[in-house]
Amino acid sequence: QVQLVESGGGLVQAGGSLRLSCAASGRTFSSYAMGWFRQAPGKERECVATISKNHISTYYVDSVKGRFTISRDNAKNTVYLQMNSLKPEDTAVYFCAARASFYYSDISEDYDYWGQGTQVTVSS
Repeated sequence: QVQLVESGGGLVQAGGSLRLSCAASGRTFSSYAMGWFRQAPGKERECVATISKNHISTYYVDSVKGRFTISRDNAKNTVYLQMNSLKPEDTAVYFCAARASFYYSDISEDYDYWGQGTQVTVSS
C-alpha cells in the first residue's frame, strides 16, 4: 500500500514557475515507477510526465517538453514536477501516481496508486 500526497500547486501568472511535490508513504517507493497526470475541467486525464523507478528513463507529453522536468529522490520518497514557462492551458488539477513496475507508462490505467491532486491555475 502506498499513500501519495501532492503539494505545491497554486495560482501563477503566465510565464511563471511552480514546483509540485508528491510525498509517498512506505519503504518501497524505489520499487515504483511514478507519473504526473493532469485533468482540466471537461477534459480527460492526461499524462504529463513519468519516470522509471531508477530515475533514468523519463517521458513527457509533447506540450510540456522543454518546460517541465520530472525528478525523484528515492531517499526522501518524493517525486517532483518542476514547471517553467507556464501557460494558461496548463491549468488543471495535477495528480501523482505510482506504478508497481520498473518501467514508466503514460496510461493512467497502468497505475496502482493515486494522490488526491493539487490545483494549478495559470492566469493570462
